[in-house]
Amino acid sequence: DSTPERSRDHHKSRSKDSRSEKSVTINMPPAEPLLGDSAVRGEPVQDDNWGETTTAVTGTSEHSLSQEDIVRITKDLEDSVGLDCRRYLTLTLTVILGLLVFLTPLAFLVLPHLLWPEKLQGCGTACEGLFISVAFKLLILLLAIWALFFRPPRAGLPRVFVFRALLAVLVLLLVVSYWLFYGVRILDSQDENYQGIVQYAVSLVDALLFIHYLAIVLLELRQLQLCFSVCVTRSTDGETRHYNLGQLSIQRAALAILEHYYCDFPVHNPALLSASKSRAAKHLAGLKVYNVDGESGLAHSQSRAMIAAAARRRDSSHNELYYEEAEHERRVRKRKARLVVAVEEAFTHIKHMQEEEQKKAPGDVMDPREAAQAIFPSMARALQKYLRTTKQQHCHSMESIQQHLAFCITNSMTPKAFLESYLTPGPTLRYSRDHWLARQWTLISEASVTSGLKDGTVFLLKCVDFSLVVTSKKIPYIQLSEEYIDPKSHKFVLRLQSETSV
Repeated sequence: DSTPERSRDHHKSRSKDSRSEKSVTINMPPAEPLLGDSAVRGEPVQDDNWGETTTAVTGTSEHSLSQEDIVRITKDLEDSVGLDCRRYLTLTLTVILGLLVFLTPLAFLVLPHLLWPEKLQGCGTACEGLFISVAFKLLILLLAIWALFFRPPRAGLPRVFVFRALLAVLVLLLVVSYWLFYGVRILDSQDENYQGIVQYAVSLVDALLFIHYLAIVLLELRQLQLCFSVCVTRSTDGETRHYNLGQLSIQRAALAILEHYYCDFPVHNPALLSASKSRAAKHLAGLKVYNVDGESGLAHSQSRAMIAAAARRRDSSHNELYYEEAEHERRVRKRKARLVVAVEEAFTHIKHMQEEEQKKAPGDVMDPREAAQAIFPSMARALQKYLRTTKQQHCHSMESIQQHLAFCITNSMTPKAFLESYLTPGPTLRYSRDHWLARQWTLISEASVTSGLKDGTVFLLKCVDFSLVVTSKKIPYIQLSEEYIDPKSHKFVLRLQSETSV
């Protein structure tokens, strides 16, 4: 009855929402999911003691896969296989087109010698000079194409790059047109003027060079002029950055934003959000809803009194939040002070060890890795407590900390330089790949992703744990005016009287 109607309405609303938005995928280089372990999503998996209390459990797994999980995994595998096939297909077509472009001028020069060599006129000095011109122009074209097109791919875009496809079609049409003219006017008639054939090949190479210049303008120079200011907001913690972009399509703007994201945004830490969620759940658990309509008399008044008490408890929650945050800040300052002292003592011990090792034989000198392992236990407990308090224990393993410590010892860095990686959340790329590199981002946009950015364009970049909400604004037109100031207007005369009062 009402339940099927609600389900049908819900299904209609979901289908309408799915039709109003378009979701496409941007593939990053293969790696682990962003903060892929479950510990970073609020589930304690990694032990804070870095392996001191690790226990290996064998036997039947507690995890099971449902039919939906199997379908989802199968779909992900099919998507990845399809994207790999598309990438290799694009590379194959590019190589074929490139070979066609470079072999066509050479074929124009060689075919007359193979088909009617006895009818060809002699090639004079000017004709032989054109051979040198063709050779160097082809070499320049080869280097230019290698520099512009054969670069390592930064990401896999969901749709074709319009300008690159347009250039490929233009090159194909040019080469086919030259082949048609060559077949009709030269091959069929067996033209005897070999110098004219060489000039025809030179004109093809010149046209290809001009198309390459057009490619530089469309692919590189066009986007240099900044036209839009985009605001990027992370959905979980509200971290926001602003960037200026040129005339880009939505998918290429998304790629540029992701490249900035890994360098500018601090690493996503869901553990910092779990405290606020647990606090809200605790306050909501203290609230109860009573059926007042079905009661009367004393029970009715008691229910209202309990609701009023719950409301008063809710109103006083800001005091609890204030004291909780104050207590947390006090604990962070306390453990930070202990950590700073422990690290300074460890680095002082390193200096004494280095002074003693200078007196030893060269074979007995301790390398930085051994020195880091020697002094790490003295600071491990203080660092461990600080990372647990600031919810960073999943971002730093014992191995990564020891490597960073050895790096600081090798380069004679100070204790403050060593602690900077742990006291201040750094950019996302600072951490190991298994903590930040997402294998797949999903681009959600109402407009086509191949269309250009416009004023007010909004799209989402979604990964496993969060989304990046992107809003674009057009940079306003700036009108500057000039105001001329006469240099003589700044001059004045100071007249002093000869008689002054005493």
